[in-house]
Amino acid sequence: MSIAKYITATCIITDQIIYKNGRSIFENKNLSATDFVDAAYKHFDIGYPKFYKMDNLSKLGLLASDILLKESFNKANYQPEEVGIVLSNSNASLDTDIKYYKTVSSFPSPALFVYTLPNIVIGEISIKNTFKGENAFFVFKEFDATFIASYVNDLFERKIIETCICGWVEWMGEKYKAVLLLVEKQESGQSVIFNEGNINKIYSLDHG
Repeated sequence: MSIAKYITATCIITDQIIYKNGRSIFENKNLSATDFVDAAYKHFDIGYPKFYKMDNLSKLGLLASDILLKESFNKANYQPEEVGIVLSNSNASLDTDIKYYKTVSSFPSPALFVYTLPNIVIGEISIKNTFKGENAFFVFKEFDATFIASYVNDLFERKIIETCICGWVEWMGEKYKAVLLLVEKQESGQSVIFNEGNINKIYSLDHG
C-alpha cells in the first residue's frame, strides 16, 4: 500500500519577491537579482559565512531551503540520513560555467571552478543543515512535475528517506527561479497531498 505524503511547506523566489507558503514575505523590485538575494540573506539572518563565496545558483538554493525549513521543519523528528534532497533545473551550472570560462585565458578561478557542477547547491544545503540522505540533481528542458513526483515517491516507498526537499532551482544571467517543496508523511495545518497536480499548481502559481 502506498504511503501518503504531503507538501507541508513551500518557498518560491522569483522576480525579486519571496513567497513562503503562497504568501509574499520579502520584496524589493529596485535591486538586481544578485543584490536581491544578498539583501534577502541579510534580512532573514541566515548566518552561513560561506554564503558570499558561493555562486548564484548555490546562493539561491541555500536561501530558498532556509526559508522553506524555518518554522516549518522539526529537525529533531529525523535522522540526518532520512532527509533527501532532489532538485532540478534547465541550465545546470551554465551561469557559473560561462564566468569560469572567461577566467581561463588569464588565470582560472578555483573559487568559480568549485561551482561548475549543479549539484554543489545540494552540498551547501546539506552542509548547513547536516543532512546526509539521498540526493540528486536533474537537468530538464523545463520543469517536470511528473518525474519529481515519481522519483521522490519511489524514495519514500523504498524507505530510503523519511522527508524530502525537492523542486527547481535555476539561475541564468538575471533570470532566476526557485520553487522548493518540503515533503513529509505527516500532515500539517495547510498541507496538500504530494502529487503531480499539486506540484504543478505550486510551480505555476500566478502570485500577481
